[in-house]
Amino acid sequence: MVPTTRAAALVLLGVVPVVLRPAESTVWAWIGVVVVLCALDALLAASPTALAITREGDDQVRLGESARTHLVVENTGRRTLRGLVRDAWPPSAGSRPGSHRLTVPPGERRRVTTVLSPTRRGDRLADRVTARTVGPLRLLARQRSVEVPGRVRVLHPFPARKHLPSRLAMLRQIDGRAAVRTRGQGTEFDSLRDYVEGDDVRSIDWRATARRRALVVRTWQPEQHRRILVVLDTGRTSAGRVGDAPRLDAAMDAALLLTALAGHARDRVQVVAGDRTVRARISGADRATLLHDAISRLAPVDPRLVETDWGVLAGEVARSTQRSLVVLLSPLEPAAVEEGLIPVLPSLVAHHRVVLASVADPAIDAMSRSRDGSAEVWDAAAAERTRSLRDAAAEALGRVGVDVLDAPPDELPVRLADHYLALKRQGLL
Repeated sequence: MVPTTRAAALVLLGVVPVVLRPAESTVWAWIGVVVVLCALDALLAASPTALAITREGDDQVRLGESARTHLVVENTGRRTLRGLVRDAWPPSAGSRPGSHRLTVPPGERRRVTTVLSPTRRGDRLADRVTARTVGPLRLLARQRSVEVPGRVRVLHPFPARKHLPSRLAMLRQIDGRAAVRTRGQGTEFDSLRDYVEGDDVRSIDWRATARRRALVVRTWQPEQHRRILVVLDTGRTSAGRVGDAPRLDAAMDAALLLTALAGHARDRVQVVAGDRTVRARISGADRATLLHDAISRLAPVDPRLVETDWGVLAGEVARSTQRSLVVLLSPLEPAAVEEGLIPVLPSLVAHHRVVLASVADPAIDAMSRSRDGSAEVWDAAAAERTRSLRDAAAEALGRVGVDVLDAPPDELPVRLADHYLALKRQGLL
């Protein structure tokens, strides 16, 4: 039982008879009246145990947009239900309104809607639903909390999606040029034709030559289905914030744009996210579902404050015996690169083409340019040292044979997509 503000007001109203007749009996008489009225009101209130509550509504929403979740409240009792229903969600779910006032006659049901405007990516889980019923006088409330499961997955907003049409146009140009058949050795068999002077003798198909009784050579075309492996570092360095979001979110944006682009190119794409363990693994040949699966399964992946075990992630890459384009989305932090990443790179570079894409912090460039006062000069010196250490780490990676891309969050997805297209254009995949 929960007293309402009306009950408190009724108690304070007892000041009037006490002033008119100041006696102890008056006080006790008024208290008795309040107790009787509250008890009667509680008896006439509908029992919250007579409520049957179910949930329906959206189960996914993109960060920055709103979702709706609905509670269907059914009154299975014999009294009219009057009161409040509170659908509790964590603060990051951005739920509104906080509670719903409703009246439900016996045997009927009502539907109330809570709007969710999440402020963070990931899974937002509903807390308990609390029903508070009151009687006709609204003096005393009966309350009960029940668990009504609910989950809304907040997806990555994928702002780099706007660059996809222009990159797809570039991809079509590259595919058009690659459609020209080449003579001699290649990667994928295309057709047979008669031998002409100048053809490479190694391309002669001797079985077809025996059948036709004339020299026949094979023609080849560039391999169409390349293997792209995107590795997302979810260790402690990815938790550093650039602007209003962690580095991991910007890295995911770049990974999603590359996944969409490579999927349209009919390349075989696999996305792996992990630190000490593999936390997500997405692969598939259907380009229509690959991007959706990547967005959905990467949504609940958050950075962890642990050192990334590159041996574990390199083991995931080593599962592929086919030469692949391996894209490592990891911050270019000198200590982490030198101690964890560089030792495992020689074996990767020996079998694959490796690219490291890092999210740069624009604030460092701004600090290096601001030198108005003594404090700004010290900040600029620290920024310059940070940049020199990152440049040294990039040079070390380049000596191993890794292509390094270091760009701000809004530029990295485009830089990575353009690098992928340049590799395809030059036939280096």
